[in-house]
Parts: sequence; C-alpha cells; structure tokens
Amino acid sequence: MELHNFRCCDPSFEEKCRNKDDGLPTFSSEEQDEVEDAVKKQFLNFKHRLEVDTECILPILNREDHIAFLKKGLVHLSSSYECLDASRPWLCYWILHALELLDEPVNDETISQVAQFLGKCQCKDGGFAGGPGQYAHLAPTYAAVNALCILGTEEAFRVIDRETLYDFLMRMRTSHGSFKMHEGGEEDIRGAYCAASVARLTNIITSKLFDGTPEWIVRCQTYEGGFAGCPGMEAHGGYSFCGIAALTLLNKTNLCDIKNLLRWTVNRQMKYEGGFQGRTNKLVDGCYSFWQGGAFPLIHMVLTMQDDVALSAENWLFHQKALQEYILVCCQFPGGGLIDKPGRVRDYYHTSYCLSGLSVAQHFAGGKLSHIYNIGHENNMLRSTHPVYNVCVDKVVHADLYFRQLEHPSQKSEDMKDQS
Repeated sequence: MELHNFRCCDPSFEEKCRNKDDGLPTFSSEEQDEVEDAVKKQFLNFKHRLEVDTECILPILNREDHIAFLKKGLVHLSSSYECLDASRPWLCYWILHALELLDEPVNDETISQVAQFLGKCQCKDGGFAGGPGQYAHLAPTYAAVNALCILGTEEAFRVIDRETLYDFLMRMRTSHGSFKMHEGGEEDIRGAYCAASVARLTNIITSKLFDGTPEWIVRCQTYEGGFAGCPGMEAHGGYSFCGIAALTLLNKTNLCDIKNLLRWTVNRQMKYEGGFQGRTNKLVDGCYSFWQGGAFPLIHMVLTMQDDVALSAENWLFHQKALQEYILVCCQFPGGGLIDKPGRVRDYYHTSYCLSGLSVAQHFAGGKLSHIYNIGHENNMLRSTHPVYNVCVDKVVHADLYFRQLEHPSQKSEDMKDQS
C-alpha cells in the first residue's frame, strides 16, 4: 500500500517539510528535530515490515492488546497511578470510552461496580469529585456523567442527582457567565464546556444557567484564531475544542470567528509527522488527534450554514489519512495502549484520545453524506464518536431519550414553591 507518510523517506519531502532552524538552534528546535528523527525511524521500520511480509495488510490496530490493557485498568491499577487519585472518574471515562470505540462490551457486574463507585464520588451538595470524600469539581463531574452515559443502564443513569447537579452548576457560575472549576477555584473555558456538556446530556440546561456564557467564551478567542483558557492568554488545542464545543451546545457558534479558528486549527497538523500539536511551535502529541481533530466536524457544521462558504462534501478539512498513519504507526505501544509520541510510555489518557481522534479521522458525516476513510486492515475501524461530547453517538442518543422524559429540576423547584 502507498502511505502518505512514506514521504518521510523521500529526500525532496525531507528538504521541504522537516524543521528548519535557519542556523540558530534552540532548545525547542532541537526537541523538534529529535521527534522528527523518531517518527522517521518508525516509518522506516514500518516500510521494512511491508517489504518483508507482502501479504500482510498494514498498518494494523492492535485491538486485542489495547482491550487487555484497558480491561485490566478497570479492576486494578499499579501504584504509579496514585498521583491520579483526584482523577478517578476520568480513569473510568477514558477506559470505558476507549472500550466503546473498540466495540468491546463490558460485563454487567463491572458496569454495576463502576456505577456504584461513581456514585461514591458524587457530593451531597451536587457535582462529582475526583474520588470519594473529595471536593466537587467540574472536570470529574464531566468525566463521571460521560462515563455513566457510556454505561447506559438504569442503575447508571439514576446515580446522577440532577437537582443537586443543577445547584452545583449554579454555584460554579460567575456573574459574567464564566464557570469556576470548583469552590474558590480558577475560572476558565474548560468550566464552560464541562457545565454545558453535563447540562445538555442530563437535560438540566436553562437560559439562566448560561446567561452571558457564550459572550465570555468568545472573549477567549485570540488573534491567532484558537481559544485560550481565559481572555488574554495563548490559544491552545484543548481550550479551543472546549470553546467551539461549548458554543455548539449553547447554539451560539455565530458569535465566534469561525474562519480564523479554522485557519489556526488546520495549521496545527504537523507537515512531517501527520499528527497534531497543541499550540504554535510545540511538539506533536497523540492526544491532540482529538482535541484538534475533533473540532473539524464542529467547524464544518458551522461553515455549511454560511452562504459564502463552499466545502468539500466528502471529507473534513484536515488530512485524515496522515493522522491515521501517525496514530497507527507511531502511537501504538507494544503490549497495548497508545502514547503521545514515539519513545513515550502508555497511559489511559492518551489511549482514549488517540482512539477518539482515529475515530474522527475514519468517519465523515456531512449533511446527508457519509464516508469511511480507513487505512490499513479492515479491522482498524472504530465506532463513531460524537464530536461534541466524545461519547459514541448511540450512547448520547440513549441518554438524551432517558433524561428528556424526566422533569426539569428547576420546574420541580417551582412546583414545590407553589405547593407551599
């Protein structure tokens, strides 16, 4: 097969696309050179495998190894994960989401155990903490709600106390529309996205809750085009995803400069490596396969609503095959799990977001058209992830149907006032 990134072995491509420091090396340029050397080595090794085994369909997603790594993490983690004691709902979400993308079921006993554990992370005053007995925080609240929606059982849905969750979100909200991550904590664009996501998924969204939020989010868009964590800071891939996704959830994408966001985001795909970087002049990182790649379906949706924009009807506005090659050739860890870049160690965070980005790169669904872009073995195909929530589409639909039939917490509060 002909790989896009075999260009790494082409001298003319090397001359054109490899990093140039203009004779003034810096620490950053030296790091970039090292990464490009590591990527080139991966593709040369891969090319050699193709030449030796001409009947093998490569690249191959090592599904069974990844599944074994993920399932082990649901029941046992090594002592090295002690540093993530305040991120335990995140570990549940990363593992469950990666398994659903791989179309690997979780048994009923494990589903119930995970749901019960996440229930222990829920605080009596609303929201979820990073672990039992800790303080409520918007980030693990988002992770816990996503994880429970992936589980998708009646038991899992009932874990979420929607009344106290709404109260928690209202307490995190500031007078100018931003959200604190926790009591006394920082205000940044992650809070706006996490709040909008859980409010939409659980059907507790109100205009009062998000009054002024879209306007505050737009203030975070920088001169580069991406979104920063808060007004006046540097554009960043994770924050940019949070910005455009939150505006999508709040139906206010018309407020941002979408063409400038597109220009910044497309320029984050690395010419030589094929993966994405998180910020200008930074290194490629597998997790941005989703944080940057996942923004393209949202940008595409906004642009299709503008009369002066003509878009391709068959693909997202980035090189989908080059991203798949980077993930499959450079980011698979021997023995299971995915990584940031060659030479790094595996973890559940990068496993989840590399697979999420791979899913986005494999699927196109624009308007009434749908296309599959899969390189290598047919077994590489993942399930489609919802680009706003980063949960598989069927799980989002199922959660929406469940929570829409329930009374809104604010309405219930008003009814109680009337009765008194």
